[in-house]
Amino acid sequence: MSDVAEAAVVDDVEVRAVADEELPAWLRAVQAGFLNPFAAMSDDAVAHLRSRTAPARTLGAYDRGRCVGTYRSFRQEVTAVGGAPVVANAVSGVTVAPTHRRRGILSRMMAGDLAEAKERGDVLATLNSAEYPIYGRYGFGAATWVTEWTVDVPRSGLDPRWSGPEESGARIDLVDGDDVRKHGPELFERFRAARHGVVSRDEEWWLRNTGMQATPEFPWQEPFYALYRGPSGQVEGLVAYRTTNNEWGPSRLPRNAATVLGITAVTPAAERALWHYVCAIDKVVSVRSGWLAPDDLLPHLLPDPRAATVTGHADWLWVRILDVVRALEARTYAGSGTVVLEIGDSAGLAGGRYRLDATPQGASCVPTTATADLVLDVRELGEMWLGDASVARAVALGRVGEERTGAAAVADALFRTSRRPWCPDMF
Repeated sequence: MSDVAEAAVVDDVEVRAVADEELPAWLRAVQAGFLNPFAAMSDDAVAHLRSRTAPARTLGAYDRGRCVGTYRSFRQEVTAVGGAPVVANAVSGVTVAPTHRRRGILSRMMAGDLAEAKERGDVLATLNSAEYPIYGRYGFGAATWVTEWTVDVPRSGLDPRWSGPEESGARIDLVDGDDVRKHGPELFERFRAARHGVVSRDEEWWLRNTGMQATPEFPWQEPFYALYRGPSGQVEGLVAYRTTNNEWGPSRLPRNAATVLGITAVTPAAERALWHYVCAIDKVVSVRSGWLAPDDLLPHLLPDPRAATVTGHADWLWVRILDVVRALEARTYAGSGTVVLEIGDSAGLAGGRYRLDATPQGASCVPTTATADLVLDVRELGEMWLGDASVARAVALGRVGEERTGAAAVADALFRTSRRPWCPDMF
């Protein structure tokens, strides 16, 4: 029996898989942990949880029968640099009751789950971190970041008379949830194959995010959806957004705002047209972009980029390498070079010394006894993997040791990417 399946009891707190009849209390503990309203869960909410959880990967910490800690994981794919899907162990629903902090509960849940993921053959583990300081000690590193802009539409310089895409034959249509469920999954699969850092979405994601799984605890407000079709008629973009209504300034001037919930575009033309569409909606004078890649095109799609003000910036997808060889061989590299990495891992899952030989045609990563060029923790490797982190900067911060002069520059030339990674989803 695995470490997770076996009950672990320390300090009278038992960590184990959650039984089916315990799911309502487990979900209530999750809600309490994230400071959501503390109430009994409806049958529909529990049924939806049951449909998307694997019993052996849904853990609870119990003190005299009361759930005081929660944790679950599920299968996910992450797009590596170059487009390859990499299997990951996605971690979610992590809470520890404030009455039981600093007792090692999270460490026990995390250790068991990561060990099982390693044994299962998962290449990575992933999560979104509610608090920055927690997960570095488990080997996770912030691999993607996001930025949110607020666009002052009147100042943007866009033509307020804009009425449609510039491309002959292209069009934008307002659609409903049925259309999104019909066209969205295929569009998203094309998108995630082309953008590193994007994580997979299953059927349940599309149901949940188009209102098909609303419950009293998680009510649904239908947004607006706009679908972009290129000149050939093929769907190339989708945006979901909500607007305020009937907000008026002095002299009865409209002051409505639009908030973009998500945008997916597989061509620059679709991306440009959808942003121009949102910024041209009558009565809308400001647009919040939602969380985008820090190098997103949005500000520069405006005649006056200063009209887009940064109103948020944060870490997003965290990556924990479980298999160094497969992780480094799965991605592509723009140049050629060799670097020997000494990886520290206190959990004993991915540590060791590895020689990476990379070319644009492919890469080889093997254990080695050669002298290390760079010494780093598995956390830093997770930050580097998607191409966003500067190795030279990490050396300056004292987080990476440069054992051979120039090795950081070699690693940066290999690992860093021309576009920053982006993960549009939280899980």
